[in-house]
Amino acid sequence: MTQWTSAVGAAQLARLLSSQQERPAGPGSRRPPAYRALADGIRLLVLEGRVPVAARLPAERELAVSLSVSRTTVAAAYEALRSEGFLESRRGAGSWTAVPAGNPLPARGLEPLPPEALGSMIDLGCAALPAPEPWLTRAVQGALEELPPYAHTHGDYPAGLPALRSMLAERYTARGIPTMPEQIMVTTGAMGAIDAICHLFAGRGERIAVESPSYANILQLMREAGARLVPVAMAEGLAGWDMDRWRQVLRDSAPRLAYVVADFHNPTGALADEDRRRVLVDAARSAGTVLVVDETMSELNLDDDGPAMPRPVCSFDPAGSTVITVGSASKAFWAGMRIGWVRAAPDVIRSLVAARAYADLGTPVLEQLAVNWLLSTGGWEQAVEIRRTQARENRDALVAAVRRELPEWEFSVPRGGLTLWVRTGGLSGSRLAEVGERVGVRVPSGPRFGVDGAFEGYVRLPFTVGGAVAEEAAVRLAAAARLVETGASGSEAPRTFVA
Repeated sequence: MTQWTSAVGAAQLARLLSSQQERPAGPGSRRPPAYRALADGIRLLVLEGRVPVAARLPAERELAVSLSVSRTTVAAAYEALRSEGFLESRRGAGSWTAVPAGNPLPARGLEPLPPEALGSMIDLGCAALPAPEPWLTRAVQGALEELPPYAHTHGDYPAGLPALRSMLAERYTARGIPTMPEQIMVTTGAMGAIDAICHLFAGRGERIAVESPSYANILQLMREAGARLVPVAMAEGLAGWDMDRWRQVLRDSAPRLAYVVADFHNPTGALADEDRRRVLVDAARSAGTVLVVDETMSELNLDDDGPAMPRPVCSFDPAGSTVITVGSASKAFWAGMRIGWVRAAPDVIRSLVAARAYADLGTPVLEQLAVNWLLSTGGWEQAVEIRRTQARENRDALVAAVRRELPEWEFSVPRGGLTLWVRTGGLSGSRLAEVGERVGVRVPSGPRFGVDGAFEGYVRLPFTVGGAVAEEAAVRLAAAARLVETGASGSEAPRTFVA
């Protein structure tokens, strides 16, 4: 019986391998043999999740041609991977990827570590902060007081609780974008919202334009839906979108959807200005592309003395015919509060609600009541201010620590959001991620945020730790960088950190 469940073509594997940057060999250092470098490259792709487990690899001769190496080199690399448990083979069935016994399956997205692992590992993988108490407790208590009338109903509200839809519509109207409750659907987080939008608008094989880099979990969601991702490079630094590139992609590729994060972009932290927002909406309208705007970071402006925030993207398309806006409580309030929402034209909302009958039916009532309590009592603003203070202090501590321990790493400090996008001085982000876990710091590599292997020379650092923990994280990152530079294994056990 065939043991593999997917296949990786020779050309695709060659592209992924070519994206892995190697630091130039220093004086006295020795490069590994070609077969060893190839085996290490494939192993990293499996550990990163960019080549799935149980994926059939190309035949030796086919891969040798694509890589312009000898078949003997590929055969030796495959044999090394088999001996290490990363490859299985059977005559007539080929060779497919695996992980050694006892190793966790690699994740293709970004997930938080389980709480029991946090004593020995500093987790920089998940851009989420603890709940802003006492507001979480107060919101849940307020929700419980409001729950009894709803408990006498069936509890299914596919479009969301009417009270919360009205409250969200009022907030958009207060921001200068007149909105009716019929233009709002409440979802289970922003991921649930974007998943529903993709299934409605972009069937398997449809093109979706995405920023490059972009949010890793959304990219993987779109891949799993069968979309053809069209990357559009960001402008340098924190300038936001490169509008010439966006015009060209929308004109030439005519994608069905485009997904963008205009406010404190994840992972770069860029903030798109009003001119770019207006131009992108006009370009999308002309191309017949539906523009999905992720506003989950929009309230995390960390520098009060900076210029005023630009108007929302949907303000340039108030009827919602071109722009679909996605919001969430997860980043501004707490990731455990899985409440998101969509603002769009009423007919789009009706279609999304109708399709929901075949998905999750609706969003939990108690959590909706908690968010509605926060929004209606002023608790939301006070909780978000706590969140801003936490993120600002963490950002400043992390920036100072990284600059001290890793002065050759390059980054621009964003005005807001939760992430720092860092160029690693020529080191492989994938190798830093692998070695980092061995020395006690978990960090996602740049290629997770790109399409087809881009951004190997980057890592993303979120503002989730501060103070002494941020300093220790930078120390461990520096230790990982030294091990990557020297080619050491980094097999020493991580230290237990006590805050």
